[in-house]
Amino acid sequence: MYFVISLLVIIIILMAIKIYSLKLSAKELSEGFKKRLEQDSNQPLFISSRDKDMAKLAETINEQLLNLRKEHLRYTRGDRELKTAITNVSHDIRTPLTAICGYLDMISKTDNEDKHSKYISIIKERASLMKQLTEELFHYSMMLSEEDDIEMENVFVNRILAESISSFYPALTEKGIEPKVELTDKRIERKLNQRALSRVFSNLLNNAVKYSDGDLEIKLSDSGRITFSNTSKALRTIDAEQLFDRFFTVETAHNSTGLGLSIARSLVAKMGGTISADYSDSKLTFTIEF
Repeated sequence: MYFVISLLVIIIILMAIKIYSLKLSAKELSEGFKKRLEQDSNQPLFISSRDKDMAKLAETINEQLLNLRKEHLRYTRGDRELKTAITNVSHDIRTPLTAICGYLDMISKTDNEDKHSKYISIIKERASLMKQLTEELFHYSMMLSEEDDIEMENVFVNRILAESISSFYPALTEKGIEPKVELTDKRIERKLNQRALSRVFSNLLNNAVKYSDGDLEIKLSDSGRITFSNTSKALRTIDAEQLFDRFFTVETAHNSTGLGLSIARSLVAKMGGTISADYSDSKLTFTIEF
């Protein structure tokens, strides 16, 4: 009888110690969780208990805290980018709009036909810039609202690339750029989205129009690798990968929201491919592979 009572007392003491340890761990988790949220710290939660279930709970909370911090950082970065974008876009649209209003006012104050023609030509140019900016923003917002999956089909890459280059030829030559094009005779077919692929090529060509120092080399190899390469000394202090960041622009960029290359990377990724940028010896090279 004495042995049974002693055993029960020992069990009760052990259970009391166990309960106290669990309560202490719960208190540590509660205080630690609150502290991590208030301090926005990366330091994980620690508990004094060696209980496996409590340790598992602490591990799970640490994982969720890490995910929460990542989401918070992404939100903060997105908020900062949005503010920057609003500022940049407002400035980029306001500049040509101010010019349009100014020249319209000048037209109303003169009857000189030559001046009318000159002012109207300038107004058309500024209106074209505004259209380009708004279309870039529109395509970006549409891309964000679309489903992650896009409709895929067999696409003749050679033809789409050649057509894209042809459509940009006037803009390139106007900037003094005579593109050097090397397209393989081998038929390159991939399961892609034709519209998205055309958009990717257009954005890369438009980037060359803005940043090239007068050259552009475009290659499509037998393996299907596509490269766009041009000299651009203005980028010498820029990390090439930054060019894919949303709303990123360099100081020499004019009339740009900084969305073109970000859109290109997103579309390439949706089609299962990769696009990378390299900058060395004043040469900027974009490489696409599917």
